[in-house]
Amino acid sequence: MEIKAAQELVDNWIKTTGIRYFNELTNTAILMEEVGEVARIMARQYGEQSFKKSDTKVSLADEMADVLFVLICLANQTGIDLTEAFEKNLQKKSIRDAERHKNNEKLK
Repeated sequence: MEIKAAQELVDNWIKTTGIRYFNELTNTAILMEEVGEVARIMARQYGEQSFKKSDTKVSLADEMADVLFVLICLANQTGIDLTEAFEKNLQKKSIRDAERHKNNEKLK
């Protein structure tokens, strides 16, 4: 699925099933909550924290999808074409970091 199609799919879902978008501030808070859930799983699965009994049914993929969903909501609400924004961002990184990582001794 292309990003534009994902933005359209989320917009349609919000307008039919979700009724309307939460306001931008609420969605920003929800985004932070969802990122926190990803961080919690990462700390337990790849870090040094142990899982609790209540964590046994968590899904990293599902939590990442939640982050993406809310991010798409915010993009739709603020009129951002994520395909265009991502392409510009990658171009910026490619120019800025053209030699930076190759010359980073820590990455060798």
